[in-house]
Amino acid sequence: MATKSLHDAPKTRSPGSIAHSRAATQGQWGRAWEVDWFSLASVLCLLLFAPLLVYYFVMACDQYSCSLTAPALDVATGRARLSDIWARTPSVTKEAAQLYVLWVAFQVLLYVALPDFCHKFLPGYVGGVQEGAVTPAGVVNKYNINGLQAWLITHLVWLANAHCLAWFSPTIIFDNWIPLLWCANGLGYAVSTFAMIKGYFFPTCAEDCKFTGNFFYNYMMGVEFNPRIGKWFDFKLFFNGRPGIVAWTLINLSFAAKQRELHGQVTNAMVLVNVLQAIYVLDFFWNEAWYLKTIDICHDHFGWYLGWGDCVWLPYLYTLQGLYLVYHPVQLSTPYAAGVLLLGLLGYYIFRMANHQKDLFRRTDGRCLIWGRKPKVIECVYTSADGQKHRSKLLVSGFWGVARHLNYTGDLMGSLAYCLACGGGHLLPYFYVVYMSVLLTHRCLRDEHRCANKYGGDWARYTAAVPHRLLPGVF
Repeated sequence: MATKSLHDAPKTRSPGSIAHSRAATQGQWGRAWEVDWFSLASVLCLLLFAPLLVYYFVMACDQYSCSLTAPALDVATGRARLSDIWARTPSVTKEAAQLYVLWVAFQVLLYVALPDFCHKFLPGYVGGVQEGAVTPAGVVNKYNINGLQAWLITHLVWLANAHCLAWFSPTIIFDNWIPLLWCANGLGYAVSTFAMIKGYFFPTCAEDCKFTGNFFYNYMMGVEFNPRIGKWFDFKLFFNGRPGIVAWTLINLSFAAKQRELHGQVTNAMVLVNVLQAIYVLDFFWNEAWYLKTIDICHDHFGWYLGWGDCVWLPYLYTLQGLYLVYHPVQLSTPYAAGVLLLGLLGYYIFRMANHQKDLFRRTDGRCLIWGRKPKVIECVYTSADGQKHRSKLLVSGFWGVARHLNYTGDLMGSLAYCLACGGGHLLPYFYVVYMSVLLTHRCLRDEHRCANKYGGDWARYTAAVPHRLLPGVF
């Protein structure tokens, strides 16, 4: 179980009574308490169309060589029926089901049963048991940070198989790509439904639950803040990082192996996609302890948005560039490839250094140097849920003096580089940068709305000092 709450709720209290009694004190921490019509409409659209969108993209590659318009035109002009397209779609197979169960079980084993050893010999890496942020109910959960270790072990097994053991073909993921999609959907819906039931009937911490009275919103955005099984299996940390992000680089390796099998070579575009996305994945696991301080862990509840999203949306839509390059191998000119690499590395540098500056500023309470100088700050005062007044500081130096969310700008630069590596032949590989632009802009606005409510006039002073959100001079 999670660390014991400082204010345990009586076991006889209903979810509704808990929600109402905590409403005044928790305020806007996490997702909304009340659902307006626009939020409900958005939730229903996502629940209905996100799974169809994933299927459409994967089907377009499998049956229409990655053309996004051809399937719709075929149906619109009568050249094909939806039933014809569905009939040509591979169904789940015994091999895919066994492979997926083995994969998830292996990641659960690495997460729960193997204490982290990387922090003992890798300088600068923070692993092992770490504490998360304080939840609205006053809980401080402990986490077993061992994602880097899990990634390393998983990829060592993959490489050993590819070069020595030959237990399975390196193209096994691509060869079972659509059957695995049905397995991933099964897990995504199962874990989301289980988390919903658990939140109502046996929550890890009842005081950290939120109930809106709307079933669809509760299902999508989650009821429990930090659902857990036992002491260490934390749903949010596991599904955010494993199995989806560990699989990301394995999926790309399988796509590269398939490209070589079909076309006799691995193109420099495929190498760029593999390298740039591997940097992002490794950065995630190297900074997994820092991830405990992000919006996903500190504010989001665990529902379909995270459960299904991490099982299906992430591994299937974040890897579209590699999938596209299997069907359309692109060999870039040397100057173009160098430009894409430079854009990706520059984006990663801005992303990482901006986050590093913020983390350094927080850890030292501003007693540090940012770009060789003492940081400029805006002093803030805010009132917490218990009525106590607190002082805080907002950084306006370094990257945080250029724009209020320049770390997101760096992330978007990296996202664009992945897409540009695929050339300009089709729209499909560019979905990722469009999606990330929408996601990060929305996250930027969410974060600023929360900060404006928290800091009031002090936040207005901050936005006056740093007027732009993502692009200096533009937005």
